[in-house]
Amino acid sequence: MDASLSLPRVYPRQEHGISRSQINDNALKVMYRLRKAGYQAYLVGGCVRDLLLGREPKDFDVVTDAHPDQIKAVFRNCRLIGRRFRLAHVHFGREVIEVATFRALSTDEDDGSENGDRLTKNGRILRDNIYGTIEEDAWRRDFTVNALYYNIQDFSVVDYVGGMDDHKAGSLRLIGDPEQRYREDAVRMLRAVRFATKLGFVIHPACAEPLPRLAPLLAEIPAARLFDEVVKLFLSGYALQNFEQLRHYDLFHQLFPLTDEALSLQGEGYPLTFVAKALKNTDARVAENQPVAPYFLFAALLWEPVRIQAEAAIASGMHEIVAYQEAAADVTDEQADYTAYPRAISLAMRDVWQLQPRFNYRLGSRPLRLLSHPRFRAAYDFLLLRAETGSAEPELAEWWTQFQAADEAGQKAMAAGQKTGSTAASRKKRKPRRRGPSSRKSDVATDA
Repeated sequence: MDASLSLPRVYPRQEHGISRSQINDNALKVMYRLRKAGYQAYLVGGCVRDLLLGREPKDFDVVTDAHPDQIKAVFRNCRLIGRRFRLAHVHFGREVIEVATFRALSTDEDDGSENGDRLTKNGRILRDNIYGTIEEDAWRRDFTVNALYYNIQDFSVVDYVGGMDDHKAGSLRLIGDPEQRYREDAVRMLRAVRFATKLGFVIHPACAEPLPRLAPLLAEIPAARLFDEVVKLFLSGYALQNFEQLRHYDLFHQLFPLTDEALSLQGEGYPLTFVAKALKNTDARVAENQPVAPYFLFAALLWEPVRIQAEAAIASGMHEIVAYQEAAADVTDEQADYTAYPRAISLAMRDVWQLQPRFNYRLGSRPLRLLSHPRFRAAYDFLLLRAETGSAEPELAEWWTQFQAADEAGQKAMAAGQKTGSTAASRKKRKPRRRGPSSRKSDVATDA
């Protein structure tokens, strides 16, 4: 479709459910200040989409025809950021309202020029710093439901791309030719999955069809950027659904090839159950507003490749603790080529994995030393997860649960191999002592 021929459909206030009372006060201040200075000002993107769904937006993004330097002139509390595309951040204490200038795609003549887009041979955009009109900005965006504009001047919603119809139909559709848009930025394939599960939408068939075929394009995306996308996919409350959709479209293999190959070898057995349980637990914690550690989730996703390599080394005669140390180092190093995580996450993952074989040693001073390890709690939770899904003996997990709860005397007894516990079933029963003839006579004499 040609953006130059499109005419917007304008939905007046009475035809949509967005009220100014739902909009962040500082976002309203920014838009009104821009209007007063003679510029256009709109809310755009996810905040408009979420407000139409009756959800509370995480961020409120403003778009305008003012250029970055002009925005900075309007707001003393403004900082300009970004190289690929200049953005203005207007600061209100700790809160930041992001303001962007309308963008436009470059023409063929502009490609490769000093101010134009820089493209790879596969069509991926490397730089995009061309300003345009609101119409061009709308067609520049990725999904139709993310290209709706709330106009502060008359409180209407402006739609150039049919986003309102898709919003009502629950359809996630790319603007323009899907294959071209994926080639411009392969991360859009991951965003399609994430938005569909988050919103409860269905990916439009024309946008779903190229996904498995174009999945290898993710190899061109910097590993650090893919790490950021993985965090959004798996730590936003929809981890299990995203995992299933990523595997369905062959996208998961591009992010975690070692895990995907290990899961394929094992079919629908324990490893898949283990990963699914870890993701489900993560979703539950997010829903309850509990903290989630990225390293723990990465440890769960990569556990099967570590386990397979370690078990192979053990079978060849290597000590199990050394085997897990080497497997942990190899897997983290290789995975970093696909999703480059911070060193702190890498070290924490390795601690969790390397502590797993140490849970098997329950005699002597080893249990107390393990209990004092800084990463013990995370490793213990990992052991529980393994026990729940068949990778570890439930009896082993129960022993460590009791060991933590026991007092000092109880822990020493357990580490000495004695059975302890507060329940009758765990106490060692004493057999009654047999009395000989002499003791019976003594008793009779006493009774007499």
